[in-house]
Amino acid sequence: MTTKLDFNLDGKVALVTGASRGIGEAIARAFAARGATVVLASRRQEALDKVAAAIEADGGRALPIACHTGQPAAIDALFARLAGDPGRLDVLVNNAATNPYFGPAVEIEEAAYDKTFEVNVKGYFLMCQQAAKMMAGQGGGSIVNLASIDGLRPAPMRVVYAMTKAAVIGMTRGLAKELGAAGVRVNAIAPGLVETRFSSVLLGDPRIQKQIRALTPLGRHAQPDEIVGAALYLASGASAYVTGSVLVVDGGATA
Repeated sequence: MTTKLDFNLDGKVALVTGASRGIGEAIARAFAARGATVVLASRRQEALDKVAAAIEADGGRALPIACHTGQPAAIDALFARLAGDPGRLDVLVNNAATNPYFGPAVEIEEAAYDKTFEVNVKGYFLMCQQAAKMMAGQGGGSIVNLASIDGLRPAPMRVVYAMTKAAVIGMTRGLAKELGAAGVRVNAIAPGLVETRFSSVLLGDPRIQKQIRALTPLGRHAQPDEIVGAALYLASGASAYVTGSVLVVDGGATA
């Protein structure tokens, strides 16, 4: 049996969270360029509208919907709208995340701890629940969760963030086992350090940048576009027999 190597997303509907900038925006643009109707989700409608306008200017199709993925009611509203228009969902990319605290784990306040888990774990899980139900009803789909190499190898000063990303990896593997029979594939991407506003606290410190270069075989951090290939692979038919996997994209940092 041979399988056509197909990276196209023609006719697919893909929901990307955290799509107003950084990795999420890069993934959304790439999906749209390969034929998907991209549903853009993030907290701020104005920022989403700008990304949608850029996608449509390039000939793509985008539907921007403001949604705080740390709030269950907002997630319910998002999927209620998707059920009406466009009426299906083929790909979910869980990308929205937060890390409100950078410092010693013993000093983190409960509010920051709760917020990190609310968005990075509970939000991801509720999105997976809703997406899986839609996908199972239409014969299948692909869920891609953005984890982090911190979930594989926790780093100092961001221990709670690393805990949430380890949970995302566990969630991914567990859901892959439960949802495979319904044709729903669930995989994760574990990026190394990527240059985004989210990572500015790290990239703004020359000492940390020097450490990253020393510990990464490729000698540098990544750009958002360098995560796109992994997302496209896991979302498309090219990975039709891949589920429960964690694709590390870190320049060799964890090799």
